[in-house]
Amino acid sequence: MSLGSVLLVGCGKMGGAMARGWLKAGVEKIVIVEPYPAAIGDDLANHPKVTSAATIDALGVEIPSTVVLAVKPQMMAAALEQLAPKLSSGALVVTIAAGKVMEFYRQYLPKAALVRAMPNLPASIGKGISVAVASPEVTPAQKATAEALLKACGEVGWVPEEPLLDPVTALSGGGPAYVFNLVEAMAAAGVAAGLEADLAMRLARNTVAGSGALLDESELPAATLRENVCSPGGTTIEAIKILRAEPGLEELMTRAIGAASARATELGKL
Repeated sequence: MSLGSVLLVGCGKMGGAMARGWLKAGVEKIVIVEPYPAAIGDDLANHPKVTSAATIDALGVEIPSTVVLAVKPQMMAAALEQLAPKLSSGALVVTIAAGKVMEFYRQYLPKAALVRAMPNLPASIGKGISVAVASPEVTPAQKATAEALLKACGEVGWVPEEPLLDPVTALSGGGPAYVFNLVEAMAAAGVAAGLEADLAMRLARNTVAGSGALLDESELPAATLRENVCSPGGTTIEAIKILRAEPGLEELMTRAIGAASARATELGKL
């Protein structure tokens, strides 16, 4: 589908990744607002389909009816104050800022069609997943546009109610940190078993990265892939027995994600 023109407010790693994906998808025009011009990158700044300025007030062009907000949460209020008087009624506004609930945006944009999305860190290299929720004002066409915009950074899923973004934040938003922590733990275990630290970290990093790529390309469930590595009576099954013994990795992860989800709910009320 044609993406038309898009206003991107904030062009950091995530915003820049999205903009580059939109250009590949054939966007008509991108208007970028970024107070630090160096953050935009020469490839975007010099692209014929891109116009940029340091502030919304300095743009000097008509604001597109599709807006993506990718600024840091602490900068959001200032950005919305500039955007509000210039935005057309019923415009689509997609926000990827963490911790800001729709009620917050309604203070500034009472007539906008809002989509709140939670991407994760791999989205910054086009390999992430974003989960979104739409306000009642969002039309089917606008929802399709929002999905196309988010797909520039990877897969897209939807939840029917905003509170469900809290466990999404805990699972996929925080998920990369859990994986990186796994790499650290595997490397440390390798050192404890006698390996040099550099080799242990190299083995852990490449094993996790390669396993993720295999999981992505395979149609088999994760459980089947795990079982395929565990030969009966072999070495791996002994390690899995430890990981699955009480309290077990599954219980620990359930507690961890539950704690992160509860904190996301608390932050949304601040």
